[in-house]
Amino acid sequence: MILLASCANRNANNRVPATIVAADEAIATVIPSTRTTQPQPTTPSATPSLAAASTAPAEIPKLTLEKFVDGLTRPVYLTHTSDDSGWLYIIEQPGRIRVVQEGALVETPFLKITDRVGSSGNEQGLLSMAFAPDYKLSGYFYVNYTNKDGDTIISRFSTTPDRSAANADSELVILKIDQPYANHNGGQLQFGPDKMLYIGMGDGGSQGDPKGSAQDPQDLLGKLLRIDVQNANATQPYAIPVDNPKWDSKEVRPEIWAFGLRNPWRFSFDRTTGNMFIADVGQNTIEEVNVQPADIGGLNYGWNKREGQEAYAGGEMQPNFTDPVTQYQHSEGCSITGGYVYRGQAIPALQGVYVYGDYCNGNMWALRQDPSGTWVNTALPNAGFQISSFGEDAVGELYVMDLDGTVYRVKQS
Repeated sequence: MILLASCANRNANNRVPATIVAADEAIATVIPSTRTTQPQPTTPSATPSLAAASTAPAEIPKLTLEKFVDGLTRPVYLTHTSDDSGWLYIIEQPGRIRVVQEGALVETPFLKITDRVGSSGNEQGLLSMAFAPDYKLSGYFYVNYTNKDGDTIISRFSTTPDRSAANADSELVILKIDQPYANHNGGQLQFGPDKMLYIGMGDGGSQGDPKGSAQDPQDLLGKLLRIDVQNANATQPYAIPVDNPKWDSKEVRPEIWAFGLRNPWRFSFDRTTGNMFIADVGQNTIEEVNVQPADIGGLNYGWNKREGQEAYAGGEMQPNFTDPVTQYQHSEGCSITGGYVYRGQAIPALQGVYVYGDYCNGNMWALRQDPSGTWVNTALPNAGFQISSFGEDAVGELYVMDLDGTVYRVKQS
């Protein structure tokens, strides 16, 4: 896609691989988090059980897309705050955050950092944002972007006292991750129900994960990261949650929550169960959806040893790999765009259903679990455009973004 043109055989511009560093080169002594929840097992099951979900419908209702707002430049994400403003925030890939108030796009950007965002590559740019759990009090929010060198930057910004605009000069770099190529940057960050910050990282790009990053325990690329930004101190930009996986090897970077991802283009949490849904863009043939149980870290989704449930390039199918709950072949699309489990009120018959799509051809699907626990995938009407991202508002209603500049709201026909 935009970003996801990871569509299998897309070549990226090579750059000299560099080391991975944290802000201020301080990663080696990151402080432990003060969270006191129970630690996770060191050897998680390859087939973990999921938190029980509320009953999803036996039949999916007929859905349609209603134009919500247009006039945007390459919209790639939509989110909301935890306050009662009702505002929606839309990420524009070149480096702007736009606000929608009462259904109208505000002309002046909430944040403009085009001066520091590198977006020359199809998958580079300002890619997502997440408001701090205490945003109403602190005014802090976090962004994920690629800088002018193409490297991933996780930063914190603050807002004006009335929360009407962000202060572009308030940036505090939390984490910097060198990117060896221009594609597969991941780009998602989101606070989980546990108030920890989760970061989805692609494998660094090119094709086939040539550096083996996704399975490398000392490399943050090809991983899902989990850090604690609320228990940092004056010298450390983040802490390591005490219940991150307890790896047998001291060589495993403590920020790592999960292994074996190629390019997770959007993950989200089910508001009811806390389960995480991860859409991982495939290489040659398969796009996949992984579901990670609430509060269970340490899972390995298998890339680059396998793609979906099939061995990749002679890779070894290890028993500890966690299977996707669903996958589709490139005959049905070429670049998955992850969505959300619907928890809104406008479409009661959609409750508990995960809605997602494909960037390349606009196909959309509804994924649910039947009473036996089997995952059932149902085709939805084609969006008719390249789906750059899905979004969710404060009350759980869903939105779909067209990279050409329009946001649509999901409605029942």
